[in-house]
This record gives sequence, C-alpha cells and structure tokens, in this order.
Amino acid sequence: MARPKASPGLRAERRRSAPRLATALTLGLLAVLAVGPTWASAATPDPDPVVVVTDPVSEPEATTSEEPPPTEGPTDPAPTDPAPETTAPAPETTPPAPVTTAPDVPPAPTITAPAPGGQPTAAPPVPPTPPVPPVRPPASGPVPPPSPLGVQVTTHDVTLGEAYWNTASTATTLQVTVHNTGTTLQRIRLSYKLPAGLSDAGTKGCTAAGADTYRCGAWTAEAGARFSALLRLRVDGDAWRQMPLAGSVQVVAEAPGVPGEASDDQGFAVLFPPGPPVPGIALAADEVAFDISGTASILALRLGNTGSVDAAGRVEVVLPAGVTVPTPPAGCVAVDPTRTRCDAGVVAAGRTAELRLPVEATPEAQREAPLSGAVIGLLDPRSGATRQVQMSFRITAAAALATPVVSPPAPTGSQGVLPGGAAGDDGGMTSVRRTAIILIAVSALLVVLALTLATISLRRRLNGPAPGPAPNPVD
Repeated sequence: MARPKASPGLRAERRRSAPRLATALTLGLLAVLAVGPTWASAATPDPDPVVVVTDPVSEPEATTSEEPPPTEGPTDPAPTDPAPETTAPAPETTPPAPVTTAPDVPPAPTITAPAPGGQPTAAPPVPPTPPVPPVRPPASGPVPPPSPLGVQVTTHDVTLGEAYWNTASTATTLQVTVHNTGTTLQRIRLSYKLPAGLSDAGTKGCTAAGADTYRCGAWTAEAGARFSALLRLRVDGDAWRQMPLAGSVQVVAEAPGVPGEASDDQGFAVLFPPGPPVPGIALAADEVAFDISGTASILALRLGNTGSVDAAGRVEVVLPAGVTVPTPPAGCVAVDPTRTRCDAGVVAAGRTAELRLPVEATPEAQREAPLSGAVIGLLDPRSGATRQVQMSFRITAAAALATPVVSPPAPTGSQGVLPGGAAGDDGGMTSVRRTAIILIAVSALLVVLALTLATISLRRRLNGPAPGPAPNPVD
C-alpha cells in the first residue's frame, strides 16, 4: 500500500507552525539577553564600599567589664581602586643565540696627507672594539599574587601647653587613625607603648600588658574603611626631666581565609613647652624633617636673653637613639653619641643667639618617626643667678610614610585567623551574586519550556489526521 500524500491543508499548517517555533526561540533568547546586563551589574562589586566599623571586641585576656576605646565617627573611605592585575611573564621558549664576534683583525693603517715637502706618515691604528658579552634575560618564574591584606596607622603628637607647669599631672589624649588599605574585610587589633612619665588614664577596652605596653580590642573594618580612636593618657608633673620622650602605636590585621597578617606601626612624640618658666631667658627649636633621600637635616635653635644684663649662653642638644650630630660645628663638642654641647658666646640683653646643627638619622630611626629631641638653654649673667630652661622638638621622616606594609606568610597552624563562619565570610558568594545566578537559571528554564511546548505542538499536528477527505487506498 502506498503512503498517503499530505494534503495541501496539512502542508499549510506545517508552514504556519514553523514561524511559531521561531517566535518561541526568539522569546527565550530575548529573556537571556534581558537578564545579562542585570547579572553583569549585580556581580560587579561596589567601587565605594560602605564603612562598617564595629566596636572593638576585647581580646581573650581582657576582662568583660572593660569597654573598647572611644572612636570618632568613621569617615567615608576614599573610593577603593580594584587590585592591580598581575600576570606572570611568558615562559622563555628558547634562549637567545650567543653573540659572536669576528676575530680581532688589526685594521689597515691609513695614510694621512704629508706636509709639503715631507714623507707620507701612517696614522696610528684604531684599537679593536671589545667584544660584547651575550645578554641573558633574567630567569622568569611565576609572580605570586598580591596579598589582600593591608593596614596603616597614623598618630598625632602629645602636645602639652603652658598649663603643664602649674599642675602635678596633666590628662591628655592621643588620636590614632587606622586605615584598612587591603581589599577585603579585616579584623584589626591595636596596641601601644608609652614612654617613662606617661601612663594610661583609663582608655576603655585597653588593658596593661606589662613593660608600659597596652593592648586594646579589635575592630572589624571593610576594605578602604578609615576610623579614629582616642587614647586617654596622663603625663606626670616631673616627666619633663626625662625628655626627650616618645612612644609608639602598632596595628595588626587579619582576615578570614587569608593566610598571614599585615602590620604597621608609627611613633608619636611628647612635646613639652619651654620651661620651667624662668624670667630673663627664651628658647625655641624648629622641627627636624628628613626627606625621602635620608640625607642630613638641619636643627635650628634660638637662645634669647630677655633680661637686662648680658649673659654667656650655652645650649645642649639631646637626641633619641639613632639620631646624631655627625660633625659638630665650631664651638660645639659631642659629649656622648646622643648629646652635643654648644657655646653660644655672650648674648647681649634683648638679643637672640641662633645656632644651626647638622643632624643625621639611621634608617631604623627614620622608620620609627615621628620622634622627639630635647634642647636645654642656659644663660649665665655676670651678676645674678644662672637661668635655665628646656623644651622638646619634633623629628619627622618621609621614610616612615613610604615604608611598605609587610604581610609575612602565616606559620603552620596559625592562630588568630577568624573561622570560616565569621561575619562576612560565606565562601565568596554574596547575595547579589546569588540573585544573578537565580535569574540566569529562571531564564534558562523559560527557554527550555518554550522549546518543549513548541516541539509538543508540532508533533501533535504532524501525527494528527489530515484535514479534508481521506485519500482512497491504492491497491
């Protein structure tokens, strides 16, 4: 029996079904394209993260009754640029062929034009060009990815006013600013060391750890966040006798799932006004600043005679460890490595003597800046009592700000890394990314559903009875 031929109506129906199938496929593709920009924008991290600074959590050794140090309102972080992409250099395929030089052949001598009436003379031979050694490129290797950790701390100075000389002790504050310079959420701990004559005046959340060192709780800060804390300090009334005085602040940062930790420290100076106040004498000292080259700087001093009688002047400069006067100028002598004595000569009444001393600092001392030095001024008049005052001055260095933050690798079984279930750690899957994935899955299901419905409809039409009268069977 021959297979019946499709009627014209069936062929027309098939032609009508083809556009419907194309329409369904087009709708599915449009759904995917519509979701694409949404997914792209949802998966892109916010270039300006919101600052979320929590109260510091006390360390295990701290008691629960202590509160965290007071913090100023967190400032808006500067926009965080994405981490620079580092790519490993392409591996060397074949070493370059060594450079070969031809054997040294002395060049043929050239004949210079003779002087009138003289014989031709040969020019001196040109020395051969020395062979150039082959240049070997540096060995290439994989470049380790940059660490997402980073932290920076900056400090202000403890500056005392004239009222210091009228009290038995002075309460003051030290402002510390911490900046999360990394690219991830970090847990930042803070500690500080005070010089002799200074003590903590009850900073909340900080406890004594021995050797004039105090440890505070921890803050959780987003990438790029910057916040400040105020440390309450007390300066003894006789601390000026031990100047110069300086302390330091250290911060340590760690992140969940990231090996190692980042740290930074900076010093702070304790600056006393000239005193104890004595009539008839004035003293001033400028700040010493070392530039990025680390070369010697100049310390300028001024000793003034505000009395009515001429007096012989003398100045002594006391510097911190690592800072020295390499070559004392005329009239100055080094008493010891950190103390220099200068004769200012006779200072007439109402006049001021100025001295300038070169000062050098070791790289270690520059990295610990800001530091402080002390200067002692003395006037010995022909008649009357000797007058003496002293003050401190600030020492800064650009190297302290240019020192990179070091992130050493974590030792085996490192302690202090937050557990994987800590806040902000969900295996790298954020809510925005989860939403984008869900939208893509829904779009894919819609496309599959449209294709399935179109296929089922087409099969039903192909397998159903043909419209119109049935054809007669052919024997």
